[in-house]
Amino acid sequence: MEELARLAGITVRTLRFYRERKLIPPPRREGRIAWYGDRHLARLRTISALLERGHTLNGIAELAEAFDHGRNVGDLLGLDAPTEETPVRLTPEDLADHFEGEVTAENLAAAMELGYVGTDGGEIVHVSRRLLDVSSALVREGIPLAEVLDAGRRVREHADALAALFTDLILRHAPEEDLRRLRPLAKSVVEAELSMALDRRLRKQA
Repeated sequence: MEELARLAGITVRTLRFYRERKLIPPPRREGRIAWYGDRHLARLRTISALLERGHTLNGIAELAEAFDHGRNVGDLLGLDAPTEETPVRLTPEDLADHFEGEVTAENLAAAMELGYVGTDGGEIVHVSRRLLDVSSALVREGIPLAEVLDAGRRVREHADALAALFTDLILRHAPEEDLRRLRPLAKSVVEAELSMALDRRLRKQA
């Protein structure tokens, strides 16, 4: 414990307090010996960084709980899923930098429920570089992250319906193995229709 506290730049008393608040996971025990590792050190450094950014210990405790009980990276990415998205590995500090002041336990839980983020050891994995960049850009424009996530949930519902429509159409006329090959056609139709719909909306607003 003394060695861990020294490496983290905190006192043993502070470390004991963090343990009592369950801000760090318990150590691995061998008899009466408690072993701490890199995961504990990374968590302590994350706590220090979040405190420097103005987060409260209560808020950090909520984030830690959501983080520890989140979806893991295997659940997030799935196996053999056809996708053009590039996953992004983030530290909790990176995530806080992307969404300054908006990384609450509620927003993190909502992102995990949507499947946008999961955990892999001491890291957070975002499922899509494009979605990460767009959502952080919207937050920088002044749109609350909670509303961005809610919009993402609604878009997901429409996207699932469009995917079902395309799948049903293909399977009525072609074997299942053609779904992957014809996937780009569905994407092109949706992108073109969305582009025209946005143009119509902009003209109407004008």
